[in-house]
Amino acid sequence: MAIAPRLDLRQSQTLVMTPQLRQAIKLLQFSNIEVASFVEEELERNPLLERDETTDRPLGERAAVDQIEPRQSAPQDTADAARADNLPADAASPLDADHAETYDPGGPGDGVALVGQMNGGGGSHSFEGDDRGIDDFADRVPPLREHLGEQLRLSIDDPVERMIGAHLIALLCPAGRLTADPAAIAAAMGLPLQRVEAVRARLMRFDPVGLFARDLRECLAVQLAERNRLDPAMQTLLDNLELMAKRDNRRLMALCGVDAEDLMEMMAEIRALDPKPAATYDTAPAPMVVPDLLMHQLPDASWIIELNPETMPRVLVNERFYAKVAPRARKNDKVFLTERLANANWLVRSLQQRAQTILKVAAEIIRQQDGFLRLGVAFLRPLILRDIAEAVELHESTVSRVTANKYIATPRGTYELKYFFTTAIQGTDGGDAHSAEAVRHRIRGLIDLEPAADILSDDAIVTILRREGVDIARRTVAKYREALRIPNSVQRRREKAVPA
Repeated sequence: MAIAPRLDLRQSQTLVMTPQLRQAIKLLQFSNIEVASFVEEELERNPLLERDETTDRPLGERAAVDQIEPRQSAPQDTADAARADNLPADAASPLDADHAETYDPGGPGDGVALVGQMNGGGGSHSFEGDDRGIDDFADRVPPLREHLGEQLRLSIDDPVERMIGAHLIALLCPAGRLTADPAAIAAAMGLPLQRVEAVRARLMRFDPVGLFARDLRECLAVQLAERNRLDPAMQTLLDNLELMAKRDNRRLMALCGVDAEDLMEMMAEIRALDPKPAATYDTAPAPMVVPDLLMHQLPDASWIIELNPETMPRVLVNERFYAKVAPRARKNDKVFLTERLANANWLVRSLQQRAQTILKVAAEIIRQQDGFLRLGVAFLRPLILRDIAEAVELHESTVSRVTANKYIATPRGTYELKYFFTTAIQGTDGGDAHSAEAVRHRIRGLIDLEPAADILSDDAIVTILRREGVDIARRTVAKYREALRIPNSVQRRREKAVPA
């Protein structure tokens, strides 16, 4: 066989991922906050892009590009216009024209400042109104160490004890425990252990009560002592918290020397305590979920879905500014402006396409989960990405990106679009498949309604579900029960047998 160079022609098809195409794919899976941040960055980089200034809402509250109604110029005499039979002459443009990308002359791109901007950031001309909301007056929660340091300065006068207290405050863990050994702390500070323990005992009564404890039992004991409820029976219960976790109530009654009613009251008091007193400090509040889609029910019982105008920014392409500057620009500047114009047009198209794709996918999800929206979780259908992709003629990866980090506000609450996708559990005798989420909901309902004299085992739940047409295994029932944090039948029997 001879080895020699050879020139061949070969034809093939490949997909070239341009930077703009990659960015469009990322834009599709961005959440509403990420989209607003991305658009804000583009507005800073691109002089041909500008935000719609027709309203005073911030960027994250702009209307979506496909949700804007065309603006019409109002006539001079409103009364005459109301009596007129025909539209004004300037209304000759078609009513369904797309004005989302239309640029209004006289805006910031032309060097004309807005009235609100002339008066210092869009505020009113006078100080008579107060636009601040109630959230602006919310009390600031001080950091935990600052809160404890203030109590230390007010409660302890001795300089040495203040130094011990400051050292103990610095050693607190996020849950409020003192993980370091007091003996090691005393040795490191060159002080007697008794003095360190005395200061720690005083600090444990600081607000919130229960800090600086070595373990859970000591933390709960301090809180009960503050309420004057640390009697011998309660101390015994604290010494046997593992039995309380196992719900071994009969043994606890024997150890504490109380009856069933007193034991239940004691356990209720312990459950009302705070096992981690420091957890409420130094934590940022959970961000509020702003839905990307809004769903309403019409009078004819059908559903209507629309994009939330509070979450989609609206941007305009300043083509008039480009037409003014580009002819007189130098070669390099003209190349830059042409590139910025292309990027601006691409961004507007990408936002429109993103909005249309989200609406299309969400509408199909709602159509297939109509039973859940009308009747509840028990009627949630099994659904996978392929089902939606085939219905809307998109790729599964596109549907996955659309449903990621997107929320919809329904009459039953706000849900992530991913919530509607659940695995299927086969029905008995070839019947319809059931959603795993609906089966979990049914298991919780069965256990909530079980009487104290007839606790349902996992095998009994399997029997009931199979009678209802759900072909499920016992290990699957046990897995769902554990995911719902429901104890097994033995622990539930012990817990429910005590009150009887």
